[in-house]
Amino acid sequence: MNRLIFVFLVLGIGLALLIINNDSGQTFGINNEQFGRAVYLVPIAALFSAGILAGNRGGLGLVVRQLAIWLVIILGLIAIYLYRYDFQRVGERVLAGLIPGRAVVVTTQNGEQEVILNKSMSGHFETDAKVNDGTVHMLVDTGASSVVLARADAEAVGINVDNLSYSVTVMTANGRTSAAPVRLSEIAIGPIVRQNVSALVAQEGQLDQSLLGMTFLSTLGSLQMQTDELRLRDR
Repeated sequence: MNRLIFVFLVLGIGLALLIINNDSGQTFGINNEQFGRAVYLVPIAALFSAGILAGNRGGLGLVVRQLAIWLVIILGLIAIYLYRYDFQRVGERVLAGLIPGRAVVVTTQNGEQEVILNKSMSGHFETDAKVNDGTVHMLVDTGASSVVLARADAEAVGINVDNLSYSVTVMTANGRTSAAPVRLSEIAIGPIVRQNVSALVAQEGQLDQSLLGMTFLSTLGSLQMQTDELRLRDR
């Protein structure tokens, strides 16, 4: 049995290595497909060797039982490897539901990528967007004509807020105020990336949370709300 446990550990390590090195395409310098075949050949060899050893000690009944156990183990490991992307997507969906703002990237049947946002506890759609060289937690607001950054968020992504001209009149939840026009070098949500995006920076204390408005949203190929999900698709 100790030998069987050892072989099972080897298989688990091999599977983990394949998942970790999926993007690189190689494991220990070997093509992942070839490495995967070698990994599942190990238990096949172990199955027969274990069956032979068991047969020498316990007869045909024990041989059949050991072979059945190993067959289940092999099929289970192969299924895990074949459906590893599905398991990964399920894990991401669970995390997206637990962590507000976490975007889930899925591939549709047509091979296109979608970004899925889950509704937060507040009842709104929020996301962590990459803005310039930083990350900003933003409220998705189709009613906002522009991307609007709170002053603190603007400072965090490298904007010199003291040199801005607050010349644009805007309406916020706190009433009428002024904002400064800026150009953001980049806004990205998952694989959806937009460059040179027009935006506004709110004055200090005038905006509690940055808004992902229409200067970004209007560039998308589609924006669909489905129950508690918001699906964003690139062009």
